[in-house]
Amino acid sequence: MSGTDHQRDEGWGGPQPVFVLVRPQMGENIGAATRAMWNFGLENLRLVAPRDGWPNAKAVAMASGAARVLDGVQIFDDTPDALGNMNYVFATTARGRDLTKPVVSPEHAMKQAREMLADGQKVGVMFGPERAGLENRDVVRANALISVPVNPAFGSLNLAGCVLLLAYEWRRLGGQALVTRPAANAPLASAIEVEKFNEHLHERLDDVGFFFPEHKAESMALNLRNLFSRMPLTTADVRTLHGILRALGEKRPPRG
Repeated sequence: MSGTDHQRDEGWGGPQPVFVLVRPQMGENIGAATRAMWNFGLENLRLVAPRDGWPNAKAVAMASGAARVLDGVQIFDDTPDALGNMNYVFATTARGRDLTKPVVSPEHAMKQAREMLADGQKVGVMFGPERAGLENRDVVRANALISVPVNPAFGSLNLAGCVLLLAYEWRRLGGQALVTRPAANAPLASAIEVEKFNEHLHERLDDVGFFFPEHKAESMALNLRNLFSRMPLTTADVRTLHGILRALGEKRPPRG
């Protein structure tokens, strides 16, 4: 579909979600995703450990006309760093997970993103590698899942197709009035704040032998991380939880 007008080289005039491609495998798919984003005025793109490195000539060629997005791409070594300053993260997935999280449609996700961004929060959307999608170690860091009602006999969406679907919903909802709530007195914690709390919790629990038996330690840690990622924790909540862990670790004289 043609109709490009370079005299109108603009995105949506306001805050936008950040699209995060986790371990993308082909430069062509990155370029196609970039083009899909710019079709609908989105330009905030982060890449986590792209398999074929960066910069990538094939991505540039495929992204023809979307140089503005490519010029602003941010590269990260791992998912926690890429999500570090996010207050809320959606993860796209084509299959069921054994991690309990809210599951929303693309339309609902982008409506919620607009509302949160209007409140000054930072919102991210994660997309997984082309071959198998996001791993649980990535999904566990999300607050909610985005599920698309695809054909169950052929449920695998191309990376660029998935990006285009979310970008389209974002743009489509742009004509609707934003539901702007009063500025929160207690802003949501960033992903890095929640990550530091999870590290503190893991350290304390490991000290008392909580992660037993050893062959279940990894799944136990994932379940704990998932528990807290489902909660809309504020910065004050995280400080309180740190304080609780510190207090529990202190030896106090008996009362009386």
